[in-house]
Amino acid sequence: MDSDKKKKINRRTFLKGTASTAIAGSAVVTAGCKAKGLLGSSEAFALEFQEYFKKHYRLMTKAEREGTVARLEKLARLKQNITINVDTTEPVEKVLYGYAFNVTRCEGYMECVEACVKENNLDRKSNTQYIRIFEMEHGQMSPDQGDGKYFHMVPAEGHFYMGVQCFQCQNPPCVKACPTKATWMEPDGIVVVDYDWCIGCRYCMAACPYWGRRFNWNQPEIPKEEITKEQHYLGNRKRVKGMMEKCTFCIQRSRKGKLTACAEACPTGARVFGNLLDPDSEIRFVLENKKVYRLKEDLGTDPKFWYFID
Repeated sequence: MDSDKKKKINRRTFLKGTASTAIAGSAVVTAGCKAKGLLGSSEAFALEFQEYFKKHYRLMTKAEREGTVARLEKLARLKQNITINVDTTEPVEKVLYGYAFNVTRCEGYMECVEACVKENNLDRKSNTQYIRIFEMEHGQMSPDQGDGKYFHMVPAEGHFYMGVQCFQCQNPPCVKACPTKATWMEPDGIVVVDYDWCIGCRYCMAACPYWGRRFNWNQPEIPKEEITKEQHYLGNRKRVKGMMEKCTFCIQRSRKGKLTACAEACPTGARVFGNLLDPDSEIRFVLENKKVYRLKEDLGTDPKFWYFID
């Protein structure tokens, strides 16, 4: 037997070859179909087929990343008639993001929640939210003791408020739980998800002790006029039914030197976001000069999210 025939063909190589053949054949299958025919746009069909068989984000070359970005942007034009910009900005050297939440300043208004929903293109139908605000009685220390579904005028007398979202742990249990390696921690400390490699098993959701993961039970619905068009491949781009998503410290903003949407929207200045490695940053001032604490430190997850009081 020739040595070439002895070479092993792995699943990815086989599927890639199959995809190439199918894409070529799709032109024949869809030939003659009108733009809005049975299969929709034949061009959109071919683009989606190529997207289905692309590599894991971390294994893509620069050219392959540019290719998938071009396809995603073109699909948005073909299927939704909108122009989006999908970014792939890499982590900046000597940057490690961290967050601090002032429990004495938050008054439970939830402007942060609204800003997060809009910025990150979250599903409106299921009211998906990355951030939860808990109304706490004095003396309570953990959000699971508070009320995360309050609906009345705030602030309520005798109460304070705690915000919870993904804590971007330095030792994230969600990453260890993922069987497909679809989630990982970037060098700047942000825990991200390659949505196309998530199989929706929800192991990461079970592993997270901070209620930081969300599962898409429905096909996300967002009014066309409310879609945030400046997107990041690992952040607020379009997700689909059956996969996990989470807060990414607004990666599409933070990697361009901007505040997260929640920190920018907070009317009381309760939210502090910045570079933990910058000795002159506000987050470092808080950690060095305020009374700070983290939730469930005994678990060893090393969350990069602190609570503090004035």
